[in-house]
Amino acid sequence: MAENILQFTSALKRIWLLSRVVYLMAGKERRDMITARERGWRGKFTKPGRIIRPGFIRVNGKCPLTPLEVGLMLRGMGFSNNTLIYLASGKIYSAEKTMRPLFEMFPLLQTKETLVETEELAPFKNFSSRMAAIDYTVCLHSEVFVTTQGGNFPHFLIGHRRYLYGGHSKTIKPDKRKLSQLFANPNVGWKSLKRQLLGMRSHNDGKGIEIRRPNDSIYSFPTPDCMCRANKTEVNRS
Repeated sequence: MAENILQFTSALKRIWLLSRVVYLMAGKERRDMITARERGWRGKFTKPGRIIRPGFIRVNGKCPLTPLEVGLMLRGMGFSNNTLIYLASGKIYSAEKTMRPLFEMFPLLQTKETLVETEELAPFKNFSSRMAAIDYTVCLHSEVFVTTQGGNFPHFLIGHRRYLYGGHSKTIKPDKRKLSQLFANPNVGWKSLKRQLLGMRSHNDGKGIEIRRPNDSIYSFPTPDCMCRANKTEVNRS
C-alpha cells in the first residue's frame, strides 16, 4: 500500500528572488532573476556596496531545496516511489525542466492543476489567496507534512496540525544547513546519506509533540496550553 505524504514547496521563482539565491543559476535563469528582482524590488539587490555571497547563504541553510534535493531527501528518509505526494505550490519557474527529477523519483506526485478539472479550478484561478487556501486545506489534513522553506504558510500549518492532532502531527522540517553539507560532499555514499536522513526524519517525527517554550509562538506551539482551550476551561469553572 502506498504511503501518503504531502510535500510543500512554495513557488520556487518567488523564493529565489527573495532569498538572493544565485547558487545554481547561470545564463538565462540568472538574467531572468535579475530582471524580476528589479521589477519587484527596484534597487534592493543592486545597492552600492551590497555584497551577496550565494555559497555562504546556502551553507547556512538559507536557500530553498531544489526539486532534485527534495526527491533525494524523501527517498533517503524511506519514502518509496509509490508514495502519494501533493505538491502545494504557486507558479514554478521553468516547471517542466525544474520539476523533472522529482517527478521521475515520485511519479504519483500531484498538484491542484492535475487533480481537478480546469472548470472546477476556474473560480479560484485568478485569486492567489483562494489557491493558497486549497493548498492549506490539503496540507492540514495530510498524513505527513513536509516543508522545504520558511514563511507564514508552514509556520501556521505546523501549529494548526499540532492543535488538530493533539500535538501528535507528523511534520518534517529538515535541517537545511546539514542537508547543504551532505549534498555538497562528493564522498558521501548512499548508505551513509540514507542513515543520516533517516535520523533526521526520526528527530522530526519526535518534534511533533514538542511543548511551547516561553519565547515560542503560540501559533506554532498551540498545545497543550492553547488559549482557546484555556479560556474554555476557565468558563466551565466559573
